[in-house]
Amino acid sequence: MPLLEVQGLTMKFGSLAANKDVSFTVGEGQIVGLIGPNGSGKTTLFNCVSGMYRPTAGRVTFLGADITGQPMYKIARMGLTRTFQVVRPLSDMTVLENVMVGAYLHCSDSDRAMETAERCIELCFLEEWRDRPAGAMTIGNKKRLEVARALATQPKLILLDESVAGLTSTEVKEMVSVIVKLKEEGKTILMVEHIMEAIMPISDKVVVLSGGVKIAEGPPGEISRNEDVIRAYLGEKYSKRVAMANAETEART
Repeated sequence: MPLLEVQGLTMKFGSLAANKDVSFTVGEGQIVGLIGPNGSGKTTLFNCVSGMYRPTAGRVTFLGADITGQPMYKIARMGLTRTFQVVRPLSDMTVLENVMVGAYLHCSDSDRAMETAERCIELCFLEEWRDRPAGAMTIGNKKRLEVARALATQPKLILLDESVAGLTSTEVKEMVSVIVKLKEEGKTILMVEHIMEAIMPISDKVVVLSGGVKIAEGPPGEISRNEDVIRAYLGEKYSKRVAMANAETEART
């Protein structure tokens, strides 16, 4: 049984369908990438899965239970948590205090919450910031803080919404290292991302949206050669050039 199953999910805003009949699964221990051009419905899908939106149609199942339209706090208590594209730490509080906020979801004891928070800070390579105000951090560190705070809720599945967007190449590498480490710790991750160099090497599976519709699903290598995916990202003209180049390469070999 998959950890997460999305079945026929549709989300409409008036006459506009941001997601149309989207289905996919996330297996325990996997990193699944969710990609697509701007406006393809990725964040809307995240909002439906995490409980921010109630989908117009379809079903979301987590740990075998139907969580469709359940409140975010109930879904978080079950073990599904998320980050956001725009990070908003509690700027006047220290990094440790910020992460402890997440830990209090399951820890009523302050000592236990602190112990949980310190472990999450270590996993996200933020030890040197432990006692410093979150507002003084760089955007790259704030994004890792966002992950640490989500991790402190003790999730079974983490939804990462563009965690490397807007980062420098060094910061991207640092965040990718965090994500890989989380997988090694047994966490399951569903992540939205635009930077293919970050998401493709670490994903077990990639789901592609375009215009709110799933157009492809499969291993990263297969997705990178998929003509529908190339067309969605780069346009019809470029897609034909890629197909011709691939054909010429196969002919030579």
